[in-house]
Amino acid sequence: MTVPNEKHPERQNYGDNPTEVRETGKYKSEYVQSFVERWDELIDWEARSESEGDFFIEELRKRGAKKILDVATGTGFHSVRLRKAGFEVVSADGSPEMLAKAFENGCKHNMILRTVQADWRWLNRDVHGKYDAVICLGNSFTHLFSERDRRKALAEFYAALNHDGILILDQRNYDGILDKGFTSKHTYYYCGDNVKAEPEHIDDGLARFRYEFSSDKSVYHLNMFPLRKDYVKGLMQNVGFQTISTYADFQETHRSKDPDFFIHVAEKKYDNEDQGANA
Repeated sequence: MTVPNEKHPERQNYGDNPTEVRETGKYKSEYVQSFVERWDELIDWEARSESEGDFFIEELRKRGAKKILDVATGTGFHSVRLRKAGFEVVSADGSPEMLAKAFENGCKHNMILRTVQADWRWLNRDVHGKYDAVICLGNSFTHLFSERDRRKALAEFYAALNHDGILILDQRNYDGILDKGFTSKHTYYYCGDNVKAEPEHIDDGLARFRYEFSSDKSVYHLNMFPLRKDYVKGLMQNVGFQTISTYADFQETHRSKDPDFFIHVAEKKYDNEDQGANA
């Protein structure tokens, strides 16, 4: 079990009241080395690649995107896939442990990832240049606990894009969890067979997930903010994104009744005065 212990800094520490820990900066200490080393068991690169197909590759190609900023690199799954597909990719993350693992995974695939450690709230301070697309995947945006942080991060994503660039951001279907309770097919995102991932606590301000790895019975947690779909789309509009298309588990929203994830594709391009967001 990952219990707080000053003699074991590699273990997570949420203090005496874990459900009261609700701050954006916590993510850095959540991704301890031992958790990062097991993260690919949770994802299962081969199964995830098969389940999502070429969805992101096709979305980027049909918009003519070539230069991509992956702001939630994690262990490098999407950075590696996009590099293999011919895109130019800069891989950023706030966790140095995750970036180190991503670099290691890139080497296993015979590539040197261009990695940058950056906090989204000050993204353009550390990541320079303009990009055709910013991708923020893996339910990562849920690590931001205050609306101020979310607005600041989206503004930084917007500023990093070329005038006709796009932001692709995904999120867990927290609407379903908050309104109906937790159900998950683990078909698309967390595909590992030897990991159990489920919420331990849910309220309007916190989704505390528990991850148990059957290989060694180790347990880890992540405290996240349960983002509602329309709220996220509204924030994107407020920051300036013109057209927002939302997909449910890689399909149009009306084709999936209870999806695990939503994927927002937000366009920066300004077409005309009357153009707004769509479903």
